[in-house]
Amino acid sequence: MSKWYIEKGAEGDVVLSTRIRLARNLKDYLFPTKLDLKGRQQVNSLVKDALLESGSGSFGYLEMKDLTRTQAVSLVERHLISPEFASSFEGRALMLTEDESVSIMLCEEDHIRLQVMKAGLALQEAYKIADEIDTELDRKLNYAFDERIGYLTQCPTNLGTAMRASVMLHLPALTRSGNMNRLAATVAKLGLTIRGAYGEGSAPKGDIYQLSNQITLGITEAAALENLQSITSQLVKQEREAAKILLQKEENADRVWRALGVLQTARLLSGDEFMELISLVRLGAANGLLPFELEKINELIVNMQPATINSMEGKTLKAPQRDALRAQKVRETLKNQA
Repeated sequence: MSKWYIEKGAEGDVVLSTRIRLARNLKDYLFPTKLDLKGRQQVNSLVKDALLESGSGSFGYLEMKDLTRTQAVSLVERHLISPEFASSFEGRALMLTEDESVSIMLCEEDHIRLQVMKAGLALQEAYKIADEIDTELDRKLNYAFDERIGYLTQCPTNLGTAMRASVMLHLPALTRSGNMNRLAATVAKLGLTIRGAYGEGSAPKGDIYQLSNQITLGITEAAALENLQSITSQLVKQEREAAKILLQKEENADRVWRALGVLQTARLLSGDEFMELISLVRLGAANGLLPFELEKINELIVNMQPATINSMEGKTLKAPQRDALRAQKVRETLKNQA
């Protein structure tokens, strides 16, 4: 089965993906940080049984202790688990659909971290799937919920809906035009935050940013989604306008073609260099300058991350070996797409 991230999504020239994440806890158990190993295993078992009995999708079940460090980091690179979840394996488990569009972290910061991923801008579609799974779990599990402050969570900033909705954006033109600081300040006033692709504290490698809602208390899910949809649509329009102006200058178009030339011929590619160059190539492809399918570029961005390369090879490669393999795979992909 193909993975969700190689599908073509709405506004896909700018919006790489949409994610809806819901945090939930069971009323009769302490938060995971205060729960012993036996308690975590009980929670995992309860959620697993409830989900499988509900028939909400075909899920696999993984005990984190059974994964290697490389496999865990690869899951982070593919946005299936959080960096924090990969930092400790004890008493943690993951439920994952075959196409990787739905993942459920068990006993991370909260008992349940349900997330749904969709290609492109698909907030309503992703929320519908998350809501259906959440409703089925709610029928079988006793959620910690307060009529006044909503779903109870380990972190107070998630109280209320306990929903984080986010979109992954490729903004190379706005980045190069020096507008990102201004945009970050603007969206903050509107209850949103924009940061690197891996969340708080991460750098925006490859000009990829995550835009998400900040407010969960005193606002409905529908209002949060509507706000994020509106701001995302504005950013998409601004990026397209900035790209048009940027690529009208011959020196910028030349940078795109040079980036392609390096990727098509390089024998060694570090992760950082790859992300810098593939961002330019994606800019060119998204604006009709280069004849490449965006889905293939998106797939490359995911699969050429360090731990994911190691995971696919089934062994831990040294940096020069990994850089050589990355360069080879990139050459082959771009050659086949030309």
